[in-house]
Amino acid sequence: MASPPCGNSNFDSGLEIKTRSVEQTLIPLVTQITTLINHKDKPKKSERTLAAIHRVGQAVNVAVGRFVAVGEAIAAENQELKDEMGQACFEARRAGDAIAQLTDVGAPLPSQQDGGVTVFSDRTGMVKAARLLLSSVTKVLVLADRIVIKQIVTSRNKVLVTLDHLERVSTFQEFVQIFSQFGNEMVEFAHLTGDRQNDLKDEKKKARMAAARAVLEKCTMMLLTASKTCLRHPDCESARINKDAVFHRMRCALEQVIEIVTESRSCGENKILPASIYDGIKDFKSGVECLRENLYALPLQSVSGQMEALVERTEDFTDSPYTSHEQRQAILGVCQLVRQDTEQLAHAWVEAQSAHAKEATEQVEVAILKTCQSISELRRELHKVAVGRASDLLKVHGEQLPLRALKAAGAEGNLEAVAEFSRTLTEQKEQLVETCRLLYHVSGSEPLEITCIHAEETFHVIGPQIISAVQTLALHPSSKIAKENLEVFCEAWESQLCDMALLLREINDIFEGRRGDKRPYLSLPRPGYIHICFVSLTICGCEQEQTSIAKLGLELRLLSSDVDTEVEKWEEQEHDVVRQSQSLASMAYNMHLFTRGEGLLKTTLDLFHQAEVLSEEGLQLCSSLRTFSTQLVDEEKSSVVTEIEKLAVLCQQLQTGAKTPAQGKTATFQKVHALHERMACLQRSSLGSPRDWKEKQEASAADREEGALNSKNGNGFGVRSLEQHMAGLNLLESK
Repeated sequence: MASPPCGNSNFDSGLEIKTRSVEQTLIPLVTQITTLINHKDKPKKSERTLAAIHRVGQAVNVAVGRFVAVGEAIAAENQELKDEMGQACFEARRAGDAIAQLTDVGAPLPSQQDGGVTVFSDRTGMVKAARLLLSSVTKVLVLADRIVIKQIVTSRNKVLVTLDHLERVSTFQEFVQIFSQFGNEMVEFAHLTGDRQNDLKDEKKKARMAAARAVLEKCTMMLLTASKTCLRHPDCESARINKDAVFHRMRCALEQVIEIVTESRSCGENKILPASIYDGIKDFKSGVECLRENLYALPLQSVSGQMEALVERTEDFTDSPYTSHEQRQAILGVCQLVRQDTEQLAHAWVEAQSAHAKEATEQVEVAILKTCQSISELRRELHKVAVGRASDLLKVHGEQLPLRALKAAGAEGNLEAVAEFSRTLTEQKEQLVETCRLLYHVSGSEPLEITCIHAEETFHVIGPQIISAVQTLALHPSSKIAKENLEVFCEAWESQLCDMALLLREINDIFEGRRGDKRPYLSLPRPGYIHICFVSLTICGCEQEQTSIAKLGLELRLLSSDVDTEVEKWEEQEHDVVRQSQSLASMAYNMHLFTRGEGLLKTTLDLFHQAEVLSEEGLQLCSSLRTFSTQLVDEEKSSVVTEIEKLAVLCQQLQTGAKTPAQGKTATFQKVHALHERMACLQRSSLGSPRDWKEKQEASAADREEGALNSKNGNGFGVRSLEQHMAGLNLLESK
């Protein structure tokens, strides 16, 4: 049972309040009712006091009436809640009427003179009415919260159905159509789960939700490239293994979200986290220190048992093959000191009890201090080992040598080198996994413990996925899609290393007592950037704008991939058109990484400068295309010149937009949004190859009409839906 929203047990409704929105809704009502009940019981009441009480009582009744009307409307739309909601609304209305009647004392005490019942003469009645009102209003809110849960479950079910369809597709065209639907459904699911995560009161549930949503966020791009690779190379076993792992991980993350939201487990059991050494130390110290207050609070065996269990858990450190001999000896030495001090405490404890001491003796007090000091020393030693190892690993992995070697070996088709560097990566993965387990023991809070587990699971899963992706590339070294797929998994690995560095800093802050303001959960992308579904923009902007800019961020990624695909078709790879198009795609990809909080662009100023450079490169591409068009026949030349003119206009608009000053958060948001729109338009304009322009001229009248219709819907720089964008992409015809 949760504590009541006002902190007063008199108002406990008997219903558990799990979200901040329900709690915050109840606080004003509790305040008003508390005012009515706790009025000063003076023999004489001034007219001002009577008027104030009357005003508060009527305000409560009016507010309850409006509130009940909303509850009844919800009941009418949700038949499964009709009976419960109807009863709760009836009780709320009845309680509101009772309070209004009891506070009807605005006139000069006519009711008291006539012997009528009021808040002054029937204090018990007011308390009962207040209890009923709070109970019924809380029940309405909790029932309404079920609708939110139902929406999340329904949204998850839609995503699962589309995910099943995606997994079974056999053609590029079918995949494009279904993936566009999947993208829209994921955006909806992300908003619902993001709101829920922010609304949860339980910090541990928040952290678990953040971890699950981070998996979904990162797996979205993995799913795209892994599926493309599997479709391009349907007989490749490593490509199939790679894709299957992504789909499995997404389903597990979706299931975890639902388990958190509905508080259920698919296996019917609650998942219990393994006991951490930090928790063990905290419980042990608490038990020891309580002996100061009461020598007979705990049995001797309990404290000794806690100490032995704690020492046993340190075997995760001492048995690790990555722990140095010096570190192992230091830990064992402190453990021995803890044993000795605990034994001395037990001896002093027994002596005090034998003497029938009523409070802790001086000998017991000294033993308590020494035991607490040695257990704190154990915590410091374990923290030093875990954090030191993590820091060393991050320095080593910051160079990304195994990943670079794997990429090179895969691109060369060198299977022997791939196998060798895969073993190196596997060993590094094991080191990172074990280090995450050690950090879990010293993290210092349940949310960070969950983040450690998430990091451990991520390294454990992505390591083999990188290996299957590079095996596919080694078997098909000329495959652009296989190379792109490997890049996506390597990015996920690097991103998790960045998250681990932030996690390390958070653990250090807690250990050193620097809690400060609450930071966002580290398993989520950092605020201030936008990516499909999962990132909230810290600069001002409404939810719809955030959604559209998130979609544009994903589209930039997809379109830059398409440009790479198109220029690969050119026979002269050193041609200026090819080189400049690749440069445009690279800069667009950097802008995509900015929306994820990654890459070289760190601030909006970096983004604006990149847009200026990109527009200049685009104008140079226009010049190269004009030169190239002189080699074409009249019909082809006309088509190319038309596209060049469109591209030049877009580049000029992008350049102007990038140089336009923006003051304040709202203006900055709008400028970022506008740049991403123009970037997407520019990318779409530069997407086709000369061969495609020729084919477009020969397209059927029906195709031209459909294209014209889509053009009208685009309304210049307006944002079309993700589905419309995706349907027009030619992203799966890579060789």
